[in-house]
Amino acid sequence: MYDVLILGAGPAGLGAAIYAARAGLSLAVIDQSPISGGQVLNTYEVDNYLGLMGETGGGLSDKFRAHADKLGTEFITDEVKSVEDLGDKKVVRGYERDYEARALILATGAAHSKLGIPGEDRLSGMGVSYCATCDGAFFKNRITAVVGGGDVAVEDALFLSNICKKVYLIHRRDSLRAVKSLQERLFAKENVEILWDSEVTEIIGENAVEKITVYNKKKQQQTEVEINGIFIAVGIVPNTGLFENLVETDERGYIKAGEDCATSCRGIYAAGDIRLKPMRQIITAVADGANAVNSIQSEFE
Repeated sequence: MYDVLILGAGPAGLGAAIYAARAGLSLAVIDQSPISGGQVLNTYEVDNYLGLMGETGGGLSDKFRAHADKLGTEFITDEVKSVEDLGDKKVVRGYERDYEARALILATGAAHSKLGIPGEDRLSGMGVSYCATCDGAFFKNRITAVVGGGDVAVEDALFLSNICKKVYLIHRRDSLRAVKSLQERLFAKENVEILWDSEVTEIIGENAVEKITVYNKKKQQQTEVEINGIFIAVGIVPNTGLFENLVETDERGYIKAGEDCATSCRGIYAAGDIRLKPMRQIITAVADGANAVNSIQSEFE
């Protein structure tokens, strides 16, 4: 039986692994993917992590994993089916086998939200994407659209503007939520056109995306825009479905836990994007991992 099992190998999980290893705890990190990094892997450039200006998402993930490997962290590739609380023992049931620990750190991250419109699922992978850095290269010198108004959407539009002929940024409001530095860079791009107060209502195409219908709420007018690809960046959904009957969550599925990362269930902690908190960034996810381990140490004393 491990002292602690960490579910998820993103920044929160890897941060927890580093602190747990340095604390002398027996631990393992369980993730369904053999490649660590979580959502960071889908980030083209990370420019707000202290001391690592302009690092790529993949590069930063490699550094995080290398640090954990150097400290002897055990990584297990398995998909978790269920988690059980048996008091002083927690049981994680995977498809490969079961695992036991005195404490758990839930760091399973989040998934991309969908628009839920006609054509989205049917054309997924055929011009509909949720990761510009993953799929943007397929649209070199072509016309694309990005949906959203936050940091991720603007970062996607900036990335695509360097390789695409034209990029539409479609946002349902009349101002962006992204940080000012990103907005300034975006507004300077001549091949980016912003469609304000607008929503995509349908994605159209036979075997690939050909066009979209866009509804302008202020003008109450619907138009068709010809594009070759659409990138959806409208938020995330926490990957907490396995834990809904185990720990307390809010109406959106985020786990209720304070800065100590302690959940409503003794011995189970939540770290990273799945935790209910005002800011979800790489640096706050790593901090959550450290705080969770500190809480576990206090519990074991």
